[in-house]
Amino acid sequence: MAPPLLHADLPHFVSFGEALTDLLRSGPNSWRSRCGGAPWNVAMAMSGLGVMSAFAGGISQDVFGQAIWQASADASLDLRFIQQFAKPPLLAIVHQLEPPRYFFIGEDSADLHFRPEALPQGWQQALAWAHFGGLSLAREPLAGRLLALAQALKAQGRSISYDPNYRDAMDTRYDATLERMCRLADLIKVSDEDLCGLFRSPDPRLGLAQISAWNPQAWLLATHGAAGATLYRGTRHWTAAAPPVQVLDTVGAGDAAVAGLLYSLMRQREAAPARHLAWAVAAGTAACTVAGAGSAPRALVERLDALISPAPGA
Repeated sequence: MAPPLLHADLPHFVSFGEALTDLLRSGPNSWRSRCGGAPWNVAMAMSGLGVMSAFAGGISQDVFGQAIWQASADASLDLRFIQQFAKPPLLAIVHQLEPPRYFFIGEDSADLHFRPEALPQGWQQALAWAHFGGLSLAREPLAGRLLALAQALKAQGRSISYDPNYRDAMDTRYDATLERMCRLADLIKVSDEDLCGLFRSPDPRLGLAQISAWNPQAWLLATHGAAGATLYRGTRHWTAAAPPVQVLDTVGAGDAAVAGLLYSLMRQREAAPARHLAWAVAAGTAACTVAGAGSAPRALVERLDALISPAPGA
């Protein structure tokens, strides 16, 4: 039997999970909508850096789903990986902005109906990195499908990145998934808030130690908000501060940071870890200069990268 036709335009990076609509309260009786979802944000950021990328997930066919579809098309994501269903949209209701307070509406929503077997023929052969995380890994039956897919891709020699992106739904029932994905991943990204929430501890160092014990060979990126980030690799680590910028919006900054690290690893994996970290911090910082999870100009990321000088840890 002849091998499947491998299209030259298939993406090298695919982010799996949820795309959703944030409904943000803008006044006592007014709301505004914004496309979002951590896995979708990562795909958008990767495309903005010039990587052939796709978001793979299910979206609705209504006005909310169409907005995500159009934004994906405008960002040059591969639309063959988005599946639309006549199901309700996944919504994040952000009823308080500072500090953020929110809840999700998504019973039998479109994201849960995503089917990996319906993706374009030959996509796995073209793939270099697959990204997983977000709320999707805490929502069945989607979570089970994505976990099985991540394991299958890893067995095929593909690289896996993982960002849990902690949400309240990730209680003790999520612990097994967290460990499974951390042991599987080649790159793990967490924020200080993620670590405190996932490991139910006020000290993020407890979670870092556990993840390192599960997978000491993974690239481990810990982001610290305005303070920058730390990159761990084996027994070594490097830290970098974020350069000063005029902050417009911090939404999607962590997703942009993991995209920056992934981009650097895809471009030149053997570069010094400090250089990989600089790209991560530059991309995350640049994302703070644009509204929402929109991609910052690549030229800005490059300028910020030149300003960052990571230092090795003691």
